[in-house]
Amino acid sequence: MAGLTTGGPNVDVSLLYRINSIARNAPDWLDRGVGLLASYGLPLAMVLLVLWCWRGARRQDEAAAAESFAALVWAPLAAALALLVNVPLRGFVARPRPFVAHEGLEVLGGVNVGPDAGFSFVSDHATLAMALGIGVFLANRRLGLVGIGLALAEGLCRVYLGVHYPTDVIGGFALGTAVVLILAPLAMAGLTPLARALARAPRLGRLVRAEERVVARPVELAQRPAESDLAA
Repeated sequence: MAGLTTGGPNVDVSLLYRINSIARNAPDWLDRGVGLLASYGLPLAMVLLVLWCWRGARRQDEAAAAESFAALVWAPLAAALALLVNVPLRGFVARPRPFVAHEGLEVLGGVNVGPDAGFSFVSDHATLAMALGIGVFLANRRLGLVGIGLALAEGLCRVYLGVHYPTDVIGGFALGTAVVLILAPLAMAGLTPLARALARAPRLGRLVRAEERVVARPVELAQRPAESDLAA
């Protein structure tokens, strides 16, 4: 993999230069904004999306709420597992960062640009973002599409900042998606019964399902005789 980007022009490198050239020609405020968006804005938006999805899931019936809750629990667990899988993968591929192998890149985001900058394939940020997006998709299709969109934006920002090749981001998307979907049947089989049991718990049940509001019938209406009885 590293050899594909160290000798001669190719689509991966040319696309990297084209996207990163926008940063080289953009005003400083835009570069800082993209850096803040990639480091803090998009991850925060993803967390808020998960919480919003959880809020809506709690309003469903008990069975649907338990399944959605299980999917939302699986999303961060799968993301963490994908990051663990990426640790030996990055060492095995050993692909240098693009700014180490190529000159003329505008490197932003406050990353270490020295020789010990670490390996590039695959992107942890892209892996984490897509795993969360796909996890939300399992719980709510509409919000899941929003999460996938946020993950795509995160990956684009990483290339814009000059810290990853496009294929690093694509590999992260693939890794995050694969871990979530391949292990989802096993994970949901274990988490869904736990979520159902939690939903029936006296206090912790509110984590899974919102408390039902019972509208009390006014006493005077309940005790008032029906018109048919008065006619009789």
